[in-house]
Amino acid sequence: MEKKNNIELLSQLALVVGGISIFIAVLLLLNYWNISRYDPLDSQALVALVERLSDEPDNDALKLEIRNLDLLARKAYFTSQWQVKTGGFLLLFASIFFVLVLKILYDMKKKIELPEVEEEKGMIDRILSQRWIGAIGILLVIGALLASFASNDYLEKYVAGSSEDGQTKIDESIEVIEITSSESLSDNQGLATGLAEVDSSVAEQNTNVDVANDPSLEGLASETKASIDASNTSNINYPDLNEIKKHHNGFRGPLSQGISFHKNIPIDWDGAGGKNILWKTEVPRAGKSSPVIWANHLFVSGADAQSRWVYCYDRNDGKLLWEHEAKDIEGSPASAPKTTPDTGLAAPTLATDGERVYAIFGTGDILALDMSGTRLWAKNLGVPDNHYGHSSSLLCWEGRLVVQYDTNRSGRLLALDLQNGNPIWDVPRNHKISWASPVLAEIGGKYQIITSADPLVIAHDFESGKELWSVECMMGEVGPSVAFSEGLVYASNEYARMVAIKPGAGSADIVWEYDEYLSEASSPVAVEGLIFLGTSYGVFACFDAKTGEMQWEFEGNSGFYGSPIAVDGKIYVMDMSGTTYIFEISRELKLIGEPALGEKSVVTPAFAEGKIYLRGTKYLYCIGA
Repeated sequence: MEKKNNIELLSQLALVVGGISIFIAVLLLLNYWNISRYDPLDSQALVALVERLSDEPDNDALKLEIRNLDLLARKAYFTSQWQVKTGGFLLLFASIFFVLVLKILYDMKKKIELPEVEEEKGMIDRILSQRWIGAIGILLVIGALLASFASNDYLEKYVAGSSEDGQTKIDESIEVIEITSSESLSDNQGLATGLAEVDSSVAEQNTNVDVANDPSLEGLASETKASIDASNTSNINYPDLNEIKKHHNGFRGPLSQGISFHKNIPIDWDGAGGKNILWKTEVPRAGKSSPVIWANHLFVSGADAQSRWVYCYDRNDGKLLWEHEAKDIEGSPASAPKTTPDTGLAAPTLATDGERVYAIFGTGDILALDMSGTRLWAKNLGVPDNHYGHSSSLLCWEGRLVVQYDTNRSGRLLALDLQNGNPIWDVPRNHKISWASPVLAEIGGKYQIITSADPLVIAHDFESGKELWSVECMMGEVGPSVAFSEGLVYASNEYARMVAIKPGAGSADIVWEYDEYLSEASSPVAVEGLIFLGTSYGVFACFDAKTGEMQWEFEGNSGFYGSPIAVDGKIYVMDMSGTTYIFEISRELKLIGEPALGEKSVVTPAFAEGKIYLRGTKYLYCIGA
């Protein structure tokens, strides 16, 4: 009797689990059918609004409508992707459980003696019915699982469309071009250039090893190339950290950590009225790159669909010292790739080591110029397959230029020789596209390059490019770079979470996580035991760095795309309306000032002693007492 009860119970359980499996399968098929009909990355309404914006470039209400519609579309897309993935796993587990229940039920029924007399036709009909039902159920489950996997890779399969000026699509066959193109140098540079070319050819001959196809040679090839590159540049003195701290040489300042070491920074100005505006000058072409400074030189970039430029200004009076067009670069596309208006082709911030300045554009063109604007080398890294536009900024340190080059097509992290642009190492990365920038952090006595991309926060060894550790904690379209302070790495992204990571030897652990106020583009900064973070919907918040507990929140007038910088005991962060909020670095909310620039901005401030430099949509400003 007990065995019959168990059989009855298992039969009911099989019916329930089978019904749940079929229900999930139907939902997944319906979701797949809906996604296949409506491409979330190709909203006709959004396209129409963007086309209208080209005719009404100063329509602020239209820009806000485009931004809101884009945000809603992306939220709907990632919600749909989460539902598909979750449904796929639930269906897989339910199907496995259903098969196990049927197996147990079948084994138990075999042990029960069947009646000696049974109508043969009825038995055959029942067996055929069960087989048909089982076959249909299996086909439905398989179809749903295939649909769930088929609908997971929209962004990876995205192909850049026509260029901004309506020309034809880019040539997707363009890949990495490992050559340099130089303009004529001055006479006193000729001997050094000739020696560099000889060294480069020797390095290429000694490192012509197909590491990708022979992993056993990877360590030997890396060590050989590193030793050759080290011998080529051993007599060159690069600025140390103390020297770099005297300047603002890249995105978010020294090592890209969001901390500046200057003093006497002004807290009050009025861009429209001219109060404390020492100078302002119009930048010839638009760009989202933030200012970088070395001594009296200030650099920004600008671009349109026809040309890309590097501009150098005297930071004391705003005079344009020189400008250089990034052209005649082998491998560069004939027409510019498609980008969105809030990214453009000049979004990455430049980097400088005091001897050269380095720039990269949304075409994949990267180049080095000396401080007088003469091109030293240039190359194309392959046109980035990026549906918004490439925005990862450059990082230079100890003779190497670090490039985070994560696209829809592939991910790469490169270290280029500052002298000639040749790759010291080039590491492939198996993750999704990212718009974040690399950050350098000293951990355990060695420098690590830390980057963020869906789904990983990853650390690479600065010397060899070897992956040291990674943590799976990100999702969505990752824009913010990480923060670092007192041995902890902090990563955040909207649609994901904010985490504190403790790196170890070969691994890393999440110390705490938080999921309410999250940044979309603005990178967090960690300083004095606190973390500061701005959101795209206008909330700026402060957290305890050790526990993740929120200390205070502040609601601004607009969203934050530019990143906060800690300087002179304060936090400076500018919202998209051009208002800079200045907070005291404190566990209590202490707003010191909120001066207005007079025009919109999405960039990050740069600092020099007693001065702050801000870039709006049109003008470049120097502010001082």
